[in-house]
Amino acid sequence: MTLLIFLIVLVVLILVHEFGHFIVAKLSGIRVDEFGIGFPPKLFGKKYGETEYTVNALPIGGFVKIYGEDPTEEQYAGADSERSFVRKPRYIQAAVLVAGVVMNIVLAFVLYSTTYMLGMPTAVAEGEVRPYMDTPELYVTSVLPDSPAATTLQTGDQIVSIARDNSVLTGEDALSPRAVSNFIAQSDAQTVTLDIVRHGKPLEVTVTPQAGVVPESPERAAAGFTLSLVGMERLPFLQALVAGAQNTYQTLVHITVGLGTLAAQVVHGTADLTHVAGPVGIVTMVGDAAALGLSWLLTFTAFISLNLAVINLLPIPALDGGRLVFVIIEGITRRTIKPVIARTVNQVGFVALLLLMVLVTAHDVLRLFS
Repeated sequence: MTLLIFLIVLVVLILVHEFGHFIVAKLSGIRVDEFGIGFPPKLFGKKYGETEYTVNALPIGGFVKIYGEDPTEEQYAGADSERSFVRKPRYIQAAVLVAGVVMNIVLAFVLYSTTYMLGMPTAVAEGEVRPYMDTPELYVTSVLPDSPAATTLQTGDQIVSIARDNSVLTGEDALSPRAVSNFIAQSDAQTVTLDIVRHGKPLEVTVTPQAGVVPESPERAAAGFTLSLVGMERLPFLQALVAGAQNTYQTLVHITVGLGTLAAQVVHGTADLTHVAGPVGIVTMVGDAAALGLSWLLTFTAFISLNLAVINLLPIPALDGGRLVFVIIEGITRRTIKPVIARTVNQVGFVALLLLMVLVTAHDVLRLFS
């Protein structure tokens, strides 16, 4: 089921991206030969006008085949060359290339806004009251590897109650991350029992706190997990749109800054790539988000859509950003880059991306079994 949900999310994200290229190319008078769901081999297709719409065997996204996007000499001067991508003004070429990224941003905005109307999971401070929020609940937000909690708790677990011997946290203390932390610290290494809800199912787990789990407080007993109060915030339509736009902008900035910081660290040899996830890692995260509910899945899908937007704008050959660099260079020099050079550079970039994908996937697999 997790793999099926992942494939659905992937197809939606990529088809929305490709639809951006498709619609702007159509509106600009560029010939579009094919719009495909999945990747070949082709299962079946139907031609409407000049464009064939196909369904293909590999359900890992989609594509749009724009005449002249990977140019040959014929597409510069052939019979239908006036409708070729490369014969259009540079601003139209740029618009076609950027349209996919714009559509991913629009999709994220729609998903965030929809989630705010359905109920956006939102972290709040203790004692904070919001007019459109349900009563917050206590959730596990992270678990330290090799800690006492690592074998019993998972991110996303809801804490219902916590007890040791004859002591039980009740009332407001049961919804206080600080009170829970102090309760565990005062356990004096006694086993603590937690009633939790995981993926909608109630469970009882135990954990024995230890000293030295938190480096900043080596003498303090801790179990090795962090907590946060999370409530479902349901906003009216117009407020949801405003909140969706703000969330989209803030997340886009966060992703861009984070990616820029990672690139700088890679150059300086200080990058920590342990948190970089490839397809296998994303499959797991999609499954975790889906298990928590529709709102979590929509939010995570929006986040991935914005990541896809930012990554596609990187100035790497074979990505939209790399092709955009070609258009900018041609606009500045007033000279067309030779087709053989453009194709060769894009093919090299594509192979490099495939190799990077293989390495990241291998890292994901090793992390699963480590």
